[in-house]
Amino acid sequence: MNTFKNMASTNRLSSRPSNQLNRNIGADTSAITVSQLNRQVKSLLENSFLNIRVQGELSNFAKPSSGHWYFTLKDKTAQIRCAIFKGSNRHINFNPKEGDEVVVQAKVSLYEGRGDYQLICQSMEEAGSGRLQLAFEQLKAKLLKEGLFDSSYKQPIPSLIQHLAVITSPSGAAIHDVLSVLKRRFPGLKVSIFPSLVQGSEAAVSVIKALELAQKHNQCDAILITRGGGSLEDLWSFNEEKLARAIFKCKLPTISAIGHEVDFSICDLVADHRAATPSAAAEFLSPDQDSLKITIDRLHQRLQIQIKGNIAAHRNKCVNTASRLRSPIQQLKLQSARLENLRARLLRPAQSSLNQHQQSIQLLKQRMESSNPQSKINQHLERNNILKHRLYQRIDQITADKLQQLHAKADRLNSVNPLATLSRGYSITRSQEHGIISNADQLKPGTRISSQLNEGLVHSIVESTENS
Repeated sequence: MNTFKNMASTNRLSSRPSNQLNRNIGADTSAITVSQLNRQVKSLLENSFLNIRVQGELSNFAKPSSGHWYFTLKDKTAQIRCAIFKGSNRHINFNPKEGDEVVVQAKVSLYEGRGDYQLICQSMEEAGSGRLQLAFEQLKAKLLKEGLFDSSYKQPIPSLIQHLAVITSPSGAAIHDVLSVLKRRFPGLKVSIFPSLVQGSEAAVSVIKALELAQKHNQCDAILITRGGGSLEDLWSFNEEKLARAIFKCKLPTISAIGHEVDFSICDLVADHRAATPSAAAEFLSPDQDSLKITIDRLHQRLQIQIKGNIAAHRNKCVNTASRLRSPIQQLKLQSARLENLRARLLRPAQSSLNQHQQSIQLLKQRMESSNPQSKINQHLERNNILKHRLYQRIDQITADKLQQLHAKADRLNSVNPLATLSRGYSITRSQEHGIISNADQLKPGTRISSQLNEGLVHSIVESTENS
C-alpha cells in the first residue's frame, strides 16, 4: 500500500485567481475542450498535493539519454507513473533497480497530453534508510549531549599491545583481514577471539555479552570490535543505544572498525579509537616487526653507550675520592684534639654563668625569708571567715522577710478568689442566652441553666422563679 506523509492542503482548490479554476462545471451547460479539462485537473492535483512521501516497489525503470528517470511505483493492488528529472536525480546516492522498495518525495501532477495521473519526484531513498538515518541522528545528538563522545573520557590505546581481544563473527571477512595483517606485521601479538553476531536483531546483545566476557577474561590489553561493510540496515546493531553505553562503560580501551571507510556508526563515536576498516585497525594496533627490530637495535646501541659512559664516570669519581683519603688513625688524632679544645671552650662560660646564678639565688633566698607572707595570709583568712558568717546571716534574714511577704500576699489573693467563695457553698449560675445570672428576672420557666460548684457543674431546667 502507498504511504502518504506530510500531505499539504489535501482536497482544497488553489487560491490563485483563475476563471477556469473557479468555473462551476456542473452548473455550466457549455462544453469545454479536453485540453481545458486536463489543465484544470492538473492544477487541482498540483495544488491539493503539494509535498507528499510515497512508498512502493520500482517497476518499468528507464534511464533515457535525456538524463531523466521514468518508472512505475506499485504495491500489491495499485500502481502510478513517476518521473524524476535530471536536476533532482543527481542527488540520489544509490543506484535504483527494478524491484527495489523505495520512498519518494513528490507532488501529484497530470500529463496533459495523455491525461495520465503521475508523480513528479524530487528525491528518492531506500525504504527504511530514511527512518534509520533519522534514528541515528537523534541518538547521536542525545549521546553527544550526555558527553559519551567527549575525548576526555576516552582511554589511551597502549603503544605496544601484547594481548588483543577481537569481538566479531568468526566466519566473517573482517576476522580474516585482521589476522592476516597481524600475522604479516607482528606475529608475536596474542589474539583472543570472542565470537559474536554482527548483524540482525540479536547482534547488539551478542556483542555486549562478548564485551563483558572479554573484560572478565582480564588478560587482554585492548578490545577490537569489528565487522565488514554493508548497508545501514546491516550495520544497524552497532547504532543501538545499549551497545553504545556498554562500550562507554568498558574498563579496557576499545577500538571500533565497523564497515568500510565511508561507514560511520555510534559504536565508532563512543569507542576510544575508530579505524576506517578492519585492516586499518589491525595496522594501528600492531607495530611493524621490521621497524620494531630497527628501533630495538638503536635502543640497544644507545643503552650500551650510556652504560659505558656511566662506568667511566664512576671510575673517575672513585680515583678522585681515593686521592683525597687520609689515614684513619691520623684523622682520629686530629678530631680528638679538636674535641678537647671545644670542650674546654664550652666549660669556661658555663662555669662562670653557674657561679653568678648561685649568688643570685642566695640573695633572693635571704630577701624571701625577711618578708614571709604567711602572717598576712592568716589575717586575710580570719577576715574572710567573719565576712562569710555575716553574709550567711544576711541571706537568712532576707529569705525570712520575703517568705513572710509572700504568705501575706497569698492570703490577700485567696480572700478575693471567686473559687474560694465556691468552696464555702456558693455557686455561679449561667444560661446560654444571658451568661452569668445575677437576677431571677433573667430566667423563664423551661430555661436550661448550668451551675458551677466548687467541684463540677450541675445542669438543670428552671421550673419557676421568685424575686426576693
